[in-house]
Amino acid sequence: MGSLARLLLVTWLFLPVFDAEPGKKRTARQRDEELIERYNEICNRGSPGIPGREGNPGANGIPGSPGIPGRDGIRGEKGECMQERLEEPWRVNYKQCAWKALNYGIDLGKVVECTFTKIRMDSALRVLFIGPLRLKCKTPCCQRWHFTFNGAECNGPLPIEAIVYLDQGSPEFNSTINIHRTSTVEGLCEGITAGLVDVALWIGLCAEGYPQGDASTGWNSVSRMVIEELPN
Repeated sequence: MGSLARLLLVTWLFLPVFDAEPGKKRTARQRDEELIERYNEICNRGSPGIPGREGNPGANGIPGSPGIPGRDGIRGEKGECMQERLEEPWRVNYKQCAWKALNYGIDLGKVVECTFTKIRMDSALRVLFIGPLRLKCKTPCCQRWHFTFNGAECNGPLPIEAIVYLDQGSPEFNSTINIHRTSTVEGLCEGITAGLVDVALWIGLCAEGYPQGDASTGWNSVSRMVIEELPN
């Protein structure tokens, strides 16, 4: 580019900067911006540079203020109060059946029966029979007194029973032993369903094939059966 061309370029660039309208004052920064703008109008722009690398992550901002509380949800169904159910007091439930001078001489079969109302499914029954029992024979014999519940012996866990075994009488006097003793048959039975329960005391044979003797239950005294429902 010749000297004349350079002179014309400089004149074209700087002349408008100094040729300001009367009464308007511009700062040095405004004049520089106008000069750069005019220069860019006549010069060719270069190609874009390579994008810079990403900067480091900024610090966490200040936590925002709490939002507006949401509206109440739909009312749910009433549930079971677990604490009230666990703290429900145990209701005492028992029954007693009594007989005066039962004097029952049956050797095999049902002796007495008492009906009981069981309230809960998850409870056990405690049963008790107390009264005179007697067995006599001239040769060794054995009898078994046991409880049944609705006609079946207890299997939770095992039968409730008591036995009386007698060896023999006196061979010298050809007599038999005839002793009536107040005895107890007692136990707990689990797994019985709620509702009416027929509790009965039966008499039968012992195991191992012992022969039957002459039995007696409740002679000349009060006999009683007590049934009580207990928590497991």
